Amino acid sequence: MWLILIRVLVLVLLAHSGWVYAPFPQRWIGLTLGVAAALGLMALERKLRGVPGHNMVGALIGGVVGLFGARMVWGALDGLDIIGEHFVHALVVVFLAYMGVVIGGQKGEWFEPARIIAAFRDSSRLHQYKVLDTSVIIDGRIADICETGFLEGTLVVPQFVLRELQQVADSSDSLKRNRGRRGLDILQKMQKMGNVAVQIVETDFPEIREVDLKLIELSRKLAGKIVTNDFNLNKVAQLRGVPVLNINELANSLKPVVLPGELMKVFIIKEGKEAGQGVGYLDDGTMVVVDQAKKALGRTIEVSVTSVLQTTAGKMIFCRWAEALAAPEEARREARVGERRDVVRNGRDPRMPDRREGDRRDGERGGLAPIPPSAVPGSLAGGGGPASALAGDGRSSEGRAEEGTATPTPATPSLLERPAAKAE
Repeated sequence: MWLILIRVLVLVLLAHSGWVYAPFPQRWIGLTLGVAAALGLMALERKLRGVPGHNMVGALIGGVVGLFGARMVWGALDGLDIIGEHFVHALVVVFLAYMGVVIGGQKGEWFEPARIIAAFRDSSRLHQYKVLDTSVIIDGRIADICETGFLEGTLVVPQFVLRELQQVADSSDSLKRNRGRRGLDILQKMQKMGNVAVQIVETDFPEIREVDLKLIELSRKLAGKIVTNDFNLNKVAQLRGVPVLNINELANSLKPVVLPGELMKVFIIKEGKEAGQGVGYLDDGTMVVVDQAKKALGRTIEVSVTSVLQTTAGKMIFCRWAEALAAPEEARREARVGERRDVVRNGRDPRMPDRREGDRRDGERGGLAPIPPSAVPGSLAGGGGPASALAGDGRSSEGRAEEGTATPTPATPSLLERPAAKAE
């Protein structure tokens, strides 16, 4: 509400000034100019709403400095016989005031209180140096991090790191050569970014031979941090008291949290170290080890998470495949059904000998031993007895009597009676 009242007040004041102090004989022209000036001022105020405060302060200070500069320049030119003196005076004032406003508005961060206070301190504290390692340049993820704006300060690339990159790029091994060229391309890409300051320094330490130790000494000298993904360099730098920014640790902290029991889909690429294991990778590079997934090579399967192992080198997810666990049960069922079908086809039970052996053992345990056929008196083994007589000629004893046989045929002694006959 108060802003509307101020706008109305400005409009009335400029309109009254144009009417009273009209530069033209017709007062309505002055009134029109006053109202137009008030409307233009309100439109400018609306445009300046989205401008940051430090830019507005910089533009104001730059404009004031431009006017003072125009006054000093015109004081130096005063007294000279210049053609179009008023025009030149107006041109100098407008030019310097305009340049002061534009430059002050673009460099408004110079007038921030923190910058002004830091200007009276050590100038090295104004810069946040990040010393890049060879491995992190070849890796390439540092360029994506810088492009997103999460890494501030000046990126320092030492000359000895450039020499190491050049040696890798000139290697006879094609793999190393490609890695070195990739590192040089990444470095060139970072130099072209507008929001990143890349500085190549010639500082070297001839008494130190190892590149890692040179990086530590340079970071200590610049009061900066080492950016790397080398695990060994990370540990050595921390032992020497130099802060380190590890890209691998950043990537691991940004990976999604996976809890046991969750389902996920993974593409099985290769076999695992253990028998039957399959290995796949997520989009962020996390290794997924699936039990009994060897048969699913080249396929995308749905697995269930069993455990998660977090190491310094990365994260490993262990899973199990539900279909692989169900397959052995189905195989057992099919085997049982196949055995039953074989019994039906052959007309016999393959387990019958086992049953007979079990019956025999049960009889022995109960005291009923089987009696051999030769031990029975009058059996077929002895060659006599009623049974053999009936089986021999198929006639009964009554038939023989009718035929008038005088003496019956003597019976053959059985096996039980033979030892006694021999004794007699």
